[in-house]
Amino acid sequence: MKPAKRTSTFTESVIREMTRVAQEYGAINLAQGMPDFPMPAPMKDAAAAAIHGDVNQYAVTWGTPALRLAIAQRYRRMHEMEVDPDTEITVTCGATEGMAAVFMALLDPGDEVIIFEPFYENYGPDAILAGAVPKYVPLERPLWRIDPDRLRKAFTKKTKAIVVNTPHNPTGRVFTREEISLIAELCIEHDVWAITDEVYEHIRYAGNHHPLATWPGMRGRTITVSSLSKTFSCTGWRIGYVIAPAAQTNPIRKIHDFLTVGAPHPLQAAAAVGLAFDADYYNHLALDYRARRDVLVSALADAGFVFCVPEGAYYVLADFSAISHRSDTAFAKWMAQEIGVVPVPGSSFYSDKSLGRGLVRFAFCKKQETLEEASFRLRGIRARV
Repeated sequence: MKPAKRTSTFTESVIREMTRVAQEYGAINLAQGMPDFPMPAPMKDAAAAAIHGDVNQYAVTWGTPALRLAIAQRYRRMHEMEVDPDTEITVTCGATEGMAAVFMALLDPGDEVIIFEPFYENYGPDAILAGAVPKYVPLERPLWRIDPDRLRKAFTKKTKAIVVNTPHNPTGRVFTREEISLIAELCIEHDVWAITDEVYEHIRYAGNHHPLATWPGMRGRTITVSSLSKTFSCTGWRIGYVIAPAAQTNPIRKIHDFLTVGAPHPLQAAAAVGLAFDADYYNHLALDYRARRDVLVSALADAGFVFCVPEGAYYVLADFSAISHRSDTAFAKWMAQEIGVVPVPGSSFYSDKSLGRGLVRFAFCKKQETLEEASFRLRGIRARV
């Protein structure tokens, strides 16, 4: 018996595969975006207290009332955005499950969904699993800008949604007000959903985060997806959420219910504690990541990589064609074996794999000492090529 045809249209995660490669060769893992430093202690204490307090059974399927209220209060405080915690918020098992639930709830077979590329590798498979058709719009190199004409031409009568990820993985771009305004204008003109991935909103070094849901005319047509993973350095907790109008929240909750039932109850209790942190936490988060970024980009430049310094998130998408003529996959594995540092092959972020052949992505969500050791190894590339 053969598996379903849809599974032949995409591969397993290349990012997670490169983590296994790093483990195989004992290399520094700059592939997968998971920190090697601890998350905030108050959240760990809250999780432990919840577990010892026997908060270990199913929570309300779409999230505990306390966590949904904390999410709503955060959006009111930071974005002046009113969200009903009872009818507009669904807590999910990470933003990954949240995004999949949104695609399955809102897209029908044959619907087109616009995705900027390079893109986080889950978006294409999410569309395919929902029966939708991903339509890719390349960001313009070398600055990874949106081409207005190209984006306008991508909208057709079949377009049902557009995915907007800013700060952007893997390029580190933070979309400008003009770019966000253009997306909003086209969504309204063509009656299209905007599905936003905002997991890196607090990790910025230039520009501002502009939640699309706060744009005129966009509150009722924006589905906001986010998580705690990156903001609180707890990627293994798998706590995410979806904010959507009440009419769309209902089908999203149905899908979420039958995908995972619910997110871990004790971790939801701890998540509410983290969401109450004040502005000082977020300021230090960005400053700490800026320092980490500067360590890595200096080493990459010295090693001969060509790249745009990221404005947000914690990745550098770097061109290695001046260093090696290997394919991106071969180069990444060569780095694991010979340099002891593992990136992600750039082709995993493209529908047309040839577009990423000379690129690799590095993650700098690591301790300073980890990055300093990685930098020492990276500076030795020229001697080994």
